[in-house]
Amino acid sequence: MATTTSTALKTLGDTDLHLTPIGFGAWAIGGGNWEFAWGPQDDNESVGAIHRALELGVNWVDTAAIYGLGHSEEVVAKALKGWSGARPYVFTKCSMRWHADRSIYRSLTAASLRAELEASLRRLGVERIDLYQVHWPNPENEIEEGWETLARFKEEGKVRWIGVSNFNVEQMKRALKIAPIASLQPPYSMLRRAVEAEILPFCQAHGIGVINYSPMVSGLLTGKMTAERIAGLPADDWRKRSVEFNEPRLSRNMKLVELLREIGRPHDVEPGVVAVAWTLSNSAITAAIVGGRSAQQVEGLAPALGLRLSEEEYGRINAFLTENPA
Repeated sequence: MATTTSTALKTLGDTDLHLTPIGFGAWAIGGGNWEFAWGPQDDNESVGAIHRALELGVNWVDTAAIYGLGHSEEVVAKALKGWSGARPYVFTKCSMRWHADRSIYRSLTAASLRAELEASLRRLGVERIDLYQVHWPNPENEIEEGWETLARFKEEGKVRWIGVSNFNVEQMKRALKIAPIASLQPPYSMLRRAVEAEILPFCQAHGIGVINYSPMVSGLLTGKMTAERIAGLPADDWRKRSVEFNEPRLSRNMKLVELLREIGRPHDVEPGVVAVAWTLSNSAITAAIVGGRSAQQVEGLAPALGLRLSEEEYGRINAFLTENPA
């Protein structure tokens, strides 16, 4: 059987940041009307979700400037302003920007990043960001300029630590020639395991913390998603275009959810909690990002703070994945 433990903090790489096993992911609360939106979202619900996560012990929030085209950061700021408890760590990201017509472009030039940093500090209502991350290694030929610029922000005291997201090993090697990397943020779930081969071992060997995103594959493995619900998602929900949310993979993924439900039942937890625990079973993972659009959703996923899979349960999931390849 799995074991439920008290929440143990884990140090992010070689930093002084001590993280709870899961953090609040603020992508979905950015709302609609942009390319990677999750559909409409009520800001009061979002604030309630963040507050509930903090009440339950989560000690970090991860957002990005691009989420909701700045709106997610504003909602995070609203939540922090109305929170009287211990202040959580606040992480955000740069490199994706938008034009007046809401179309997205990418830049890692010093001037662009400087403008992004100042805008994020203003929207978040903070003087210093705990972890500032390059969201994507694009444009590729600007990686060095971008990383030099983030290192400068750290020297200036405007950010505590700097990290990368979605980088491969070669891109991390290029950055390491300039300044240390505190953390990597890659996609990692039982449906997206590419990072296991080279990227996670590289991070372990170089003292780079790993915060994985989409451990529940953007809601697919929560146990709340059905083929009917997916068909009824708003037209502006990017998941309608995702390969994992469409056949032929969808049927296999729904069978996987039933296995996760079976494993979670004796522990009175939802399939999504088991999905998160599976990613945390990898020793290279420091912590996982878990999104929530309401206090109720957060409550259902909070047991991921303490649930750890047994070898037998971990093996059952891996056997299913081997027997049912994508």
